[in-house]
Amino acid sequence: MSLPSFRDRLTTRIVTLSMVSLVLVLAMIGGTLWLSWQLQGAGAAINDAGSLRMRANALAIALLKRPETSQVMLQFQIEQMNSTFDRLRKGDPERPLFLPDDADVRRQFDHVANVWRTQLEPDVRKGMAAEPQAVSRYLLELRAFVTGADELVGLIERENARKTAWRRTSQRALAAMACLGTAAIAYLLYLWIVVPVQRLQEGLARIEGREFDARLPVETQDEFGHLAAGFNRMAAELQMLYRDLAGRVDAKTAELAAQNRELTALYEMAAFLNQSNDVDALCRGFLARLTRQFEADGAAVRLVTEDGQVRLIGSEGLPDALLEDERCLAADGCVCDERPCRRAGFASVAAFNIVSQGEKLGAFSLHFRGERIIPASEAQLLETLGAHFGTALKSRRIAALARQLAVSEERNLVAQGLHDSIAQSLNFLKMQVHLLDAATREARMDEIREIVPLLAGGVAESYVDVRELLMNFRTKLGSGELRRAVDESIERFGVQTGIVPLLDYREQGGLPLPPDQQLQVLFILQEALSNIRKHAKARHVSVTIVNACDFSLLVEDDGQGYDPEEMAVLGETHVGFHIMRERAQRLGATLRLTSAPGHGARVELVLPVPARQTA
Repeated sequence: MSLPSFRDRLTTRIVTLSMVSLVLVLAMIGGTLWLSWQLQGAGAAINDAGSLRMRANALAIALLKRPETSQVMLQFQIEQMNSTFDRLRKGDPERPLFLPDDADVRRQFDHVANVWRTQLEPDVRKGMAAEPQAVSRYLLELRAFVTGADELVGLIERENARKTAWRRTSQRALAAMACLGTAAIAYLLYLWIVVPVQRLQEGLARIEGREFDARLPVETQDEFGHLAAGFNRMAAELQMLYRDLAGRVDAKTAELAAQNRELTALYEMAAFLNQSNDVDALCRGFLARLTRQFEADGAAVRLVTEDGQVRLIGSEGLPDALLEDERCLAADGCVCDERPCRRAGFASVAAFNIVSQGEKLGAFSLHFRGERIIPASEAQLLETLGAHFGTALKSRRIAALARQLAVSEERNLVAQGLHDSIAQSLNFLKMQVHLLDAATREARMDEIREIVPLLAGGVAESYVDVRELLMNFRTKLGSGELRRAVDESIERFGVQTGIVPLLDYREQGGLPLPPDQQLQVLFILQEALSNIRKHAKARHVSVTIVNACDFSLLVEDDGQGYDPEEMAVLGETHVGFHIMRERAQRLGATLRLTSAPGHGARVELVLPVPARQTA
């Protein structure tokens, strides 16, 4: 059901009515306030206009008593008169004071001001200069000035009386409009809201009384009109539902039961596929659940192998003759050929693909001895189960490949370790054996005496390397055992070299590393110590491990060091450095190797927060 248009909405009408009422009320109030402002300003103007007469008379008295009146007092009275005229002409910004906007008032004010400016003020200033004729003229002109000021006050009062009448009229109109507006708004709200709500209540009462033929009149296009139309549709639907309620309840119950069975099947199959079973057990369990869920008489799973053949991997309830016929098919062959199945006693076969992320891994089929049509809901469920089964197969294949890759990588590291230690030592021993053979044939005893200690030293060095490699390869760590393994490695290094490394192991709030990351860190430490033992000729070695937000390992020695540029030229031929870099890359850590000839070497490993895992 579409919503009513903006123009037809009840809210639009209510808001419009409210805004119109608000505008009218505000206009009337604004007019009343304006009239009050005008009356207040005009009242102040009447006071100032009336003061003109008082100040003019005060000047006359001061002129008559001039010997007793100071020039300062007269000048002050003149300034007060001019200030009063300026206020009446321009208004007073500090309070409401202004002349009414009336032509007669303005004309009379200009006349009074002109009399003061052209006649009275000059005579007062001359009277201050002791001219008796000026004082006489001032007294003669004073009566006309006072009369003009009285007329000005009368005109202002008349204009004020007129505006006072306007204010009373506007207040009466505002009161009348408030009464009429309230009545009109109450009546409109009654028509717009109360009447439709009453009709809706009556309709609901009839529906509660099971009068499903109750209908409401749709007279407007607003929200109540749409509500009435919706009520009518609801009543019609209820009327129709009530007629065949039992049938609908049974159908819905059956639908819910079917959906419940599908959900149960999905849950059981997902729980089974997530178990750590091999492929054969996975296929057997998958087929057993399929035959039980869909009441099939047989089932089979065929997977696409690497040689492009579709091979039968598992079956349930199929005779041996049928299995021999379908043991191996071409990749483009049909797995639902019904002819062999009919010969084996199956009337219908349904086949579905096994897929994972768009890749077809194989197919599975269900065999029925009677005629069976798979409905769309069951077909969709079977396709979903095939996708789940394909995902489980794919994950097991990926896990197997990962294990193979891990074994291959570890074998590569073992080979590199053997090459860096045993192979080089054996090559040295081979050369010494050739030299010993030549010296023996020629009976060079002095040379033989030099070679034999070298052979003995090389054999001892190879023996030490073999023992160290065996200890490294046999190392296994559990959660939180890194400190113990580090202590053992440092103790073994001290026994081999006679140098006791200085260990600074700090736990600063970092979580323990998992065993696989601990093992890689330990291997890097052991490789660094092995390089120091073989090449550094160091006297002091320090190991610093800090387990904070980032995990860091620092190995330093004061040995003979090496030239980084020369090592960069050697590249991967220096297997020890290459192994450490590979292990750091596997960790996702940063490895920095710094050294200078004669200034020792540093091996610094930093495992940042994003790369580290929790144990």
